[in-house]
Amino acid sequence: MRDPLILPLLAIAAGIVAGKLFAFTTHEAGWVIFASFFLAAIPCDRRLRFVSIGLALFFIGIFAEAWHRLGAPPEIDASSRETVTLEGCVVEPSVLSPDREQFTLELDREARARVSLSLREGETPPRLEYGQHVEIDARVRRPHNYNNPGSFDYAAYLARQKIYWTATMAAGSRARILAGRCGFRFMAMVFALRVAALDRIERLYENDAYATGMMEATLIGETSRLEKIWTENFRRTGTFHALVISGVHVTMLAGVLLFALRICAVPEIAALAVTAVGAWLYALVSGFSAPVVRAAGGFTLYMVARFSFRRGRVMNLLAAVAIVYLLVDPGAIFDASFQLSFLCVAAIGALAVPLIEMTSGGLAFGTRAIQEAAVDPHLDARIAQFRVELRLFAETISLWLHFPLSWSQVFVAFISRVAIFAFEMALVSTVIQIGLALPMIEYFHRVSFSGLTANLFIVPLLNAVVPLGFLAIVTGFRPLAAVAGLLLRWSAKLADWHASVEPNWRVPDPPVWLALGFVIALITLASFARHRVWRWPALALVVSSFALLASHLWPPLLEPGILELTAIDVGQGDSLLVVFPEGQTMVIDGGGVLQFGRIRRRSNLDTGEDVVSPYLWNRRIARIDVLVATHAHEDHSGGIGALIENFHPRELWTGASPLPRVLERAARFHVPVIERRAAPPFQFSGATIEILSPPSDYGLHSPGNNDSLAFRIAYGSRSFLLTGDMEKPMEARLLGQPLKSDVLKVGHHGSKTSTTQPFLDLVSPSIAIISAGFENSFGHPHKDVIGRLNIQHTAVFRTDLNGLVTIRTDGRRIWSDTMTQHGISPWWTGEHSLNRSFSWALSETW
Repeated sequence: MRDPLILPLLAIAAGIVAGKLFAFTTHEAGWVIFASFFLAAIPCDRRLRFVSIGLALFFIGIFAEAWHRLGAPPEIDASSRETVTLEGCVVEPSVLSPDREQFTLELDREARARVSLSLREGETPPRLEYGQHVEIDARVRRPHNYNNPGSFDYAAYLARQKIYWTATMAAGSRARILAGRCGFRFMAMVFALRVAALDRIERLYENDAYATGMMEATLIGETSRLEKIWTENFRRTGTFHALVISGVHVTMLAGVLLFALRICAVPEIAALAVTAVGAWLYALVSGFSAPVVRAAGGFTLYMVARFSFRRGRVMNLLAAVAIVYLLVDPGAIFDASFQLSFLCVAAIGALAVPLIEMTSGGLAFGTRAIQEAAVDPHLDARIAQFRVELRLFAETISLWLHFPLSWSQVFVAFISRVAIFAFEMALVSTVIQIGLALPMIEYFHRVSFSGLTANLFIVPLLNAVVPLGFLAIVTGFRPLAAVAGLLLRWSAKLADWHASVEPNWRVPDPPVWLALGFVIALITLASFARHRVWRWPALALVVSSFALLASHLWPPLLEPGILELTAIDVGQGDSLLVVFPEGQTMVIDGGGVLQFGRIRRRSNLDTGEDVVSPYLWNRRIARIDVLVATHAHEDHSGGIGALIENFHPRELWTGASPLPRVLERAARFHVPVIERRAAPPFQFSGATIEILSPPSDYGLHSPGNNDSLAFRIAYGSRSFLLTGDMEKPMEARLLGQPLKSDVLKVGHHGSKTSTTQPFLDLVSPSIAIISAGFENSFGHPHKDVIGRLNIQHTAVFRTDLNGLVTIRTDGRRIWSDTMTQHGISPWWTGEHSLNRSFSWALSETW
């Protein structure tokens, strides 16, 4: 076998997944490993020995997963609203951004808190260093996920870093430095290098927030100053991998260092060893991310191979690094960064290299000294023929333009090398785009076709930024920094242009069978890439399955004849999905992040893009029929813009005083805007909608909760009342109307300003849904509102406690599901689709 370490990697990876699914113990795995190796050691049939070793490797993966499995999280005896005194060791030094300071504090062995301090304008607190023993006063809370299918498990992501709390210090407070040092001296040196590099970048790009933030992210992996809008077009064009810390950074830096050492007459092995040490040091300074560790590990193994006079193979090196990495951190196999990093190199090694070998392989070598015809008989026939054609072409140019033949030959050879390089880059870019298509769709719901050309120009520019940027950091030479900054801006302009000519192509989740089929097609192509007969059918299979993935021909996961209301967990905000009996969809509000006072920097979290859209794509919804912006407050309309761009709704309904930027986004994407006011009922997709508020005579004024578009949806003998943030005055105006409804979406997140007793008596709901943030600072829902609902014997569902809440009716019966009843299954289990949710046991039936 060409790459013998691939099968052990697959066995260990399969064991890690099995351990995650079935929760084996270390004892169970250990006994099987012992028994398997014992069988393998006994002289027996070769096939039995092979199976025994494979079984042992499989259970080694299970053992590693069980050994590193996170136990019960540690506890702090304090509520989220209580200020407590914390004492610990600074294990990640302060990072200062324009509006906050952030650092990580280790409170106990492997129990950490991520601490943040809001800064007043112009305030610059003293930076904390690694290893300082400090004491702070802060409010502590556990990280909380958005509990929707398809959501990112943020709490587990932090737990893998041993971070179990977020701590918020009061504005103006300070950390008190205590006597003594903690941590490790080596890590103190590493973080000192990191802080020094960040300080140098800030001085080199003083008063240039864009260059500072982008350079810190690109060179050091520090994203605290990075604005999401700066990187959006890199994501859209599939070139974001060249911007963030990746293996390419290590390759570029290692190449420059190795070249410098060889120029200085350092022996090859010694130069490789020094470069490998430098690669690992950079991995530590830049945050020890999976792509950098993979590249540093691969470079180290390459050095070992050279020392042993062995030829290194890309796939074998990659498999060796992956085995070590997964045994140390088995949870990385479920991490997007690890998957994308290793799959990228695997696509190049298993697909791009064989394709290059059968197309342009060796032709670049054939362009050397083409005038020396005596070399041709010693070369491969294909390369020799290529050299003959180049000489003939050079003679033609020489005769046509009356150039000296030697000039024409040099020109033709140069142009040929450029063309071969461009072809190979385009082929590699295409292979990477196709090879990473499934995780890109699953995690980011993107397929980029402009990336095929964008990578040809942007990647070389950003590759040049890396060594120039580090030379500027080391030397402090401002002209070098200026050149690196200029290249960075040119790459951004190229990304902007490519994004402008490519539609925002977003792809919902594919069916599980298609995802598995695509993976099998890729493996088949990798296995037969060098086979003359079978490689073309395998390539056709990959291309056709990729086309099916990208085109998304599959209908949404909806149930006909059912009226569905789903409250999506968006934290302290509102976003509702309504599915009508005849299949049309309506999304009411898009959530958002509330920010008060003078906003120096908008949150990088876009609830519409990062929370609501993934849930809709999880349901395979590619287009919305009606998008509703109830009113202009950020916690309702902040995510609307992303929903307009991602789902191109056929209509946008608004209440009074909609958010101006929502109207601008609708105009940009040619979405008709309909302002709704109180009106008689009308039929819509098998149900009846009655607009209740705002009244037809409602005057325009500064945006407020009573601008909310409120309406009632009836289907058969059942009805849902959706109130937005409507408060007491508007509720009072509706008294006397027939508002009886089975389901009430409680107004204003359960605030005491809404859901008055007379209004509740009139509606008399059986079910109430409250959308509120977990442990929010507003105290929503208010205890009085909960008390009134309990007196009414109304079943209360809350997104802060229950996660996503779904109510369905067939016009007679009503039933409910909540996310906390069932949990979030990762995509690779195939259990995240709505097909599963329809098989859930009914929690309540009325």
